[in-house]
Amino acid sequence: MTAEATSSVGRASFADSRPGSPPESGEASADDRAALCRPVAARFSAWVEDSSAEVPLPGGGRTPERFRVLSDLGREDLCLARLGEGHLDATAILDELGGAPPGPGERWGVWAAHPPGPGLLANRHGGGWQLNGVKPYCSGAHVCTHALVTADSDEGRRLFAVRTGHPGIEPVPGTWQAIGMAGSDTPDIGFSAVPAEPVGGAGDYLDRPGFPHGGIGVAACWLGGAHAVADTLLAAAGKRTPDAHTAVHLGAVDVLLSSARTVLEQAGADIDDDPLDARGGARVRGLRTRALAEMVCTEVLTRVGRATGAGPLCHDARHAKAVADLTVYIRQHHAERDLAELGQLLAGNLAGNLGGDGDTR
Repeated sequence: MTAEATSSVGRASFADSRPGSPPESGEASADDRAALCRPVAARFSAWVEDSSAEVPLPGGGRTPERFRVLSDLGREDLCLARLGEGHLDATAILDELGGAPPGPGERWGVWAAHPPGPGLLANRHGGGWQLNGVKPYCSGAHVCTHALVTADSDEGRRLFAVRTGHPGIEPVPGTWQAIGMAGSDTPDIGFSAVPAEPVGGAGDYLDRPGFPHGGIGVAACWLGGAHAVADTLLAAAGKRTPDAHTAVHLGAVDVLLSSARTVLEQAGADIDDDPLDARGGARVRGLRTRALAEMVCTEVLTRVGRATGAGPLCHDARHAKAVADLTVYIRQHHAERDLAELGQLLAGNLAGNLGGDGDTR
């Protein structure tokens, strides 16, 4: 592991700019947040150094293997998976849009959230670009050495590469108060005159074929988290013969997870069969797979909770964390909005072909 494993961003550290200060009402202290984030950062740094280069890019013939790696990370720890997925996604985006791959010792994130409100602006400055404003939900804020960041410009929304050690980059204190996914270290970050290198052109981040491929990678992480939650139910059933109600839940969870695994494997194979989306099915495939994964995770959370009761949530720290992490992470799915988009695509292009191959051309 490198000495940079828990390096800070800009002038901030894991303890932010107010170490030792009392928290606001209902706000976790800086020291508490740091204690949750440091171990994840160290494991992420070690994983990037030791294993990330072996993970295949999407569309190269081994995409199901890529999704299995992400699912395994999610089963181990969803916070670790969140950071690992970001680094792998950044690597794939750079490859697709003609950027240089991550170098030795570099840890990348993808900071592309655009919730309502003021965001990040890009403007030309001299012969280059600079970023100003606030970017929300920046996972790995204190451990990533680089990030791909979306920002609005006069030319439209663009993607930029930044070095996170620039003094104009500063996490906003108190903006990451989550219980679930706490260790993913995902605060808002302020940008002030930060130099940025454009990656691709205006609109390329969302319009590229690989965008929905990357979204399925996130779903693979969710499903790994669902397996971690389900492990508690399986372990409990293995200690004694389950009663009828527990057996029903165990059987249902098995059907859910095995079906989702099959869909994920098929999605990977379909991506390898049409990596550049010549047949136009990538968006439908991504929406379907993510929606199914979210539904499976939600049902697994419900069934495991009903089968095991409050005991594991109160007495098993690993299980309680797995439940809290998964509950937060799947909210990255856009729920009914994504289902509505899927329905509109089906109505407009695939009348009479519900559940078909998703091709729109």
